[in-house]
Amino acid sequence: MHIRYISFILFFILGLLIAPVSNAQPKYEIRATWVTTLGGLDWPSRKAMSPSSVERQKKEFCELLDRLKQAHFNTVLFQTRVRGDVVYPSVFEPFTESLTGHEGKNPGYDPLRFAIDECHKRGMELHAWIVTIPIGNMRQIKIMGKSSIVKKRPSICKKYKDTWYLDPGNPGTDEYLTSIVKEIVSNYDVDGVHFDYIRYPEHSEKFPDQNTFRKYGKGQDIAQWRRDNITRIARRLYSETKKLKPWVKVSSSPVGKYNDTGRYTSRGWNAYTVVYQDAQKWLEEGIQDALFPMMYFQGNNFYPFALDWKENSNGRWIIPGLGIYFLHPEQMDWNLDEIVRQIYFIRESGLNGQAYFRNKFLLDNTKGLLDQLSEQFYTAPAVVPPMTWIDSIAPSVPSNPTFSPLEKGVNLSWMPSTDNQQAPVYYRIYASNTYPVDTENPKNIIETRVNENRYTFTPQYPWDERIYWVVTAVDRCGNESRALEMNQPLQKRK
Repeated sequence: MHIRYISFILFFILGLLIAPVSNAQPKYEIRATWVTTLGGLDWPSRKAMSPSSVERQKKEFCELLDRLKQAHFNTVLFQTRVRGDVVYPSVFEPFTESLTGHEGKNPGYDPLRFAIDECHKRGMELHAWIVTIPIGNMRQIKIMGKSSIVKKRPSICKKYKDTWYLDPGNPGTDEYLTSIVKEIVSNYDVDGVHFDYIRYPEHSEKFPDQNTFRKYGKGQDIAQWRRDNITRIARRLYSETKKLKPWVKVSSSPVGKYNDTGRYTSRGWNAYTVVYQDAQKWLEEGIQDALFPMMYFQGNNFYPFALDWKENSNGRWIIPGLGIYFLHPEQMDWNLDEIVRQIYFIRESGLNGQAYFRNKFLLDNTKGLLDQLSEQFYTAPAVVPPMTWIDSIAPSVPSNPTFSPLEKGVNLSWMPSTDNQQAPVYYRIYASNTYPVDTENPKNIIETRVNENRYTFTPQYPWDERIYWVVTAVDRCGNESRALEMNQPLQKRK
């Protein structure tokens, strides 16, 4: 690790002792949460067994999103592939039991499509969270029966310690995972695909892949061969996603410590040597748009390793995953200050945002976390930064503004914008009581994502009223056009 980063850590820790946390609000910041569908841990708490229970399940998800929007979150990592089963109608894998209480049973609606639509209505991105290599424990495989991948494609499956996994060394695994990703990206308007557990299992030195290694190893060191297998899969999934829709973000959640650093040991738990994730190579090769490293640690098990990711990001996004479940008294009973310090550190060191595991601990306001975010860190909206390595050309400026004041609020409309990508643009609304409207100030953001070329604003309170309004066009890579002024001061109009 560079000396400047060691100095930064010491300076940061000293700063926490003598200064309050900064209240500066960034315009660009990824604020994400993992919504776990495995066992209904985060959602759904109720099974879809009848038309009325389907509506209750939908209502529960909408209430979850409403609370996230109110807290100014902008990204939902929605568990879409669980353990060899899924939350949408697939030709490859069955519906997960968490939806209905019965493996393979159709819940009567498409939860993935519903989740995408509801996120987009609220200006949030949805990334399809895919549990990549694990495919179920013995119980899960048993209840899946003939629909399990273990039964349909046994040649690419391995059992290890009473759990089944896809075999990363078998090229058939690449093909199978590619089929699932293509199915999701082709059929759904996802903003991203997010690969969890794209690695070998813990303590995998005895993973039963000796026959695969003999067939495909070609004299390599087995540890390097395993790393190359995971990298090959990551490369294939990235490439196939971008062929279909270049604007769909591809990310993974590697183990939070890449490897030992020059000064700090990973204490036997790291991505590179233990589970064969060469995630910094993925960044160097450009086969990830973002990493959400699972940094569920405290103190010097967090800060140096966060900076190691930053130092090796190759211009891609690093969004540390924060282990907020450790705040719970039945877990590690961390003090809230631990997470507060980590968020402050993330901002000060120029990382790209925060992600929280899991959503239940966030919305349960564990140790007052949600209050702290709403009152201190997330007091204004933030937007996902542009993915300029895919496309850096902004859409055209919207035109022909129509501004209609109402008794309460305003009606806005404009002529649509055009873009160099096939995907349609959306619009961002800003307003202020001072002219001109500063679009770099996140406090002026009224809506982050409007899909039509018109918008009606109705203030909830009198102090929500704004005088001056502008609209920008945003493409699916996040590039934003110059602003179209919807109205101007009277003296300027003359």
